[in-house]
Amino acid sequence: MQLHISPSMRHVTVFPGKGVRDFIKVKVTPRKLSYRMVFYSLLFVTLLLRFVFVLTAIDTIEGETDCSSLGCVGKKLGPRIWGRRLESTKVPEEIYRILEEGEIEEPEPGSDIPQTLEDFIAEMKSNRSDAKTFALRLKSMISLLEQRTRTAKIQEYLYRHVASASIPKQLHCLALRLAQEHSTNAGARLQLPVPERVPALVDPSLYHFVLASDNILAAAVVAASLVANSLDPSSVVLHVITDRKTYAPMQAWFSLHPLEPAVIEVKGLHHFDWFARGRVPVMEAMEKDRVARSQFRGGSSAIVANVGENPVVVAAKLQALSPKYQSVMNHIRIHLPELFPSLNKVVFLDDDVVIQADLSPLWDIDLQGKVNGAVETCRGTDKFVMSKKFKNYLNFSHPLISDSFDPNECAWAYGMNIFDLDAWRKTNISHTYHHWLQKNLKSDLSLWQLGTLPPGLIAFHGHVHIIDPYWHMLGLGYQENTTIADAEKAAVIHFNGRAKPWLDIAFPHLRPLWTKYLNFSDKFIRGCNIRA
Repeated sequence: MQLHISPSMRHVTVFPGKGVRDFIKVKVTPRKLSYRMVFYSLLFVTLLLRFVFVLTAIDTIEGETDCSSLGCVGKKLGPRIWGRRLESTKVPEEIYRILEEGEIEEPEPGSDIPQTLEDFIAEMKSNRSDAKTFALRLKSMISLLEQRTRTAKIQEYLYRHVASASIPKQLHCLALRLAQEHSTNAGARLQLPVPERVPALVDPSLYHFVLASDNILAAAVVAASLVANSLDPSSVVLHVITDRKTYAPMQAWFSLHPLEPAVIEVKGLHHFDWFARGRVPVMEAMEKDRVARSQFRGGSSAIVANVGENPVVVAAKLQALSPKYQSVMNHIRIHLPELFPSLNKVVFLDDDVVIQADLSPLWDIDLQGKVNGAVETCRGTDKFVMSKKFKNYLNFSHPLISDSFDPNECAWAYGMNIFDLDAWRKTNISHTYHHWLQKNLKSDLSLWQLGTLPPGLIAFHGHVHIIDPYWHMLGLGYQENTTIADAEKAAVIHFNGRAKPWLDIAFPHLRPLWTKYLNFSDKFIRGCNIRA
């Protein structure tokens, strides 16, 4: 076969072999470019040039070391394609290394450390600092701000401690006015309850509630909310226990504000023969505890002086100095079997609770032979409140505690508890309670720092039956995350914490749940300037 191409390149002739003249002729037409193809090609080149120009301009403006825009795509992808290391990645590594180094010195007053984020940014822009300087200045600024935040937080806890430990002028006024009324008005000295209802005090078929308090206003709210939400108020018996100094004004309040048909009894501790007659372990322990706590860690001034300590730890130490932990009202519950020898079951209420539902179904709960029906505090949606275990209350670095208890055991709450007094009398719970109080005193208060709950956790260990959390919602006195809607779903809400509802530091959106049970038109409430 032969191939013949004409000089003009327009014809190609193919000759077959063996002399055969037959051939194939192919005509090649000249290539022509269409106008449409030329137009689109020019348009594409124009757009490409404009895109390259914009990216080049941005890259120039940002500088050589800054690769935050699309203009640095080539710089980022190129080294990776060719297997090279991108030099700019050393910048964050340098910063991390410096930030992770040991603690720097505490900033001195008057130093040139940037005081705000705006000052820091302005300094970095003006000096065009390298990565090391950037990290050092950033670390110094953060250290300064942390120190100021820590100091402010400690001062906040101190002010809250002072506010919660003090008696508001309005409450002091109320006690004085009622005491005067008790001395001058026979109607304020009525026998409580009236003689015909006295048998109800020892009737086990009725619902008996116990409230130990020296706060008249708080006791008034607990009693009013209890009776108001009861489906059968005539079956409610409330035993109010108070101290000698508060007995007269407390009796005056409930004499002048009867809650019929419920039965209200007001008694002072001095009215209980066994309590006034002989040695009472809780009183002896409380006197020793009071002396020890008065010198605890040098008092509040020494505690807050250590500004380098964790504010949460400072708050716990301040709370250990709270007068309520030195009040016998906070420990008297451990003597319920002796206080009420004729009763077989009672519900004990703290004075910072509000009852929002009928509590008579509590008597239908089978405690399964246990003594204390309580809500546990280690499970729930609110991780801030419902995350308490034994390790949150007891010092497990002490061998007396670590050898006896499990740090991860779930804790439970005081505030609203069902006590089976018959089952209690068969145990040594009260003796165990006082025994561990003595151990804590001998250990220089090192087994636990605050409250009646830690020795209660120990004394009632193995004697607690967990009840539904619906019956008792906690935390309304030390965190404001609880909503009104959630709080209104609970049978009992508990303002445990410093922000008591009768104090100015109470959380404003939660306080109405408490104040709605007060009559602000009452002459004693109005006369002492107690307002909603």
